[in-house]
Amino acid sequence: MISALKRLLVPACIALLASAGIASAQPAATLGRDFTIINPAQPTDSGKKIEVTEFFWYGCIHCYHLEAPLKAWLKRKPADVEFRYVPAIFDPASWGPMARAFYALDALGVGGKYHDEIFTAIHKDGFKVMVTDPRVMADWFATKGIEKQKFTDAYNSFAVNGRVKRSEDMTRSYDVPGTPALAVDGKYMTGPSMVVNQDGSVNYERFFQVLDQLIARARKERAGQK
Repeated sequence: MISALKRLLVPACIALLASAGIASAQPAATLGRDFTIINPAQPTDSGKKIEVTEFFWYGCIHCYHLEAPLKAWLKRKPADVEFRYVPAIFDPASWGPMARAFYALDALGVGGKYHDEIFTAIHKDGFKVMVTDPRVMADWFATKGIEKQKFTDAYNSFAVNGRVKRSEDMTRSYDVPGTPALAVDGKYMTGPSMVVNQDGSVNYERFFQVLDQLIARARKERAGQK
């Protein structure tokens, strides 16, 4: 019986050691290649949790492509991490309208409900006109059950104006290089475009390894460790 048990346990132990070796073999994130330093570091709103912020734009095809692997990562993200989306605004005329829509939906209590559908409408269904035209947005959201006037009122509200202004300020103060870009605890910046394969395609597996490493670094810094 003992020898039989050994025959079962030895392969299992070897498999565990092999997987541990693979995990430890992950190359460390390299400054300047895999991530940059946000200088000066920016304040966060996450309290005791490590803040991960994605700067995105609904009109960005790369943000659209990131959504599926990002959703998978969010299901397994560490419990001490708080994630949030922030619409980047480089040019208010072209980037501002969808940022306003994002915050208008949040003001109406449906923030996040249509996030995936907006991406799909723009990048899969070819409904790109809604990116900069609030009237088209209102018509589209009406098909989802949101009254046009309610959307328009929220879109033009004082509260949304303030949040859009903050997005502009954050895009500038974080020195966001483009979208999508992920900031970790207001200190580190990385993005899929920094982690690519030889053929130019994004290495999402490696990207999330880098993100996890930056989170671990931020966790140590919060604990006062080096």
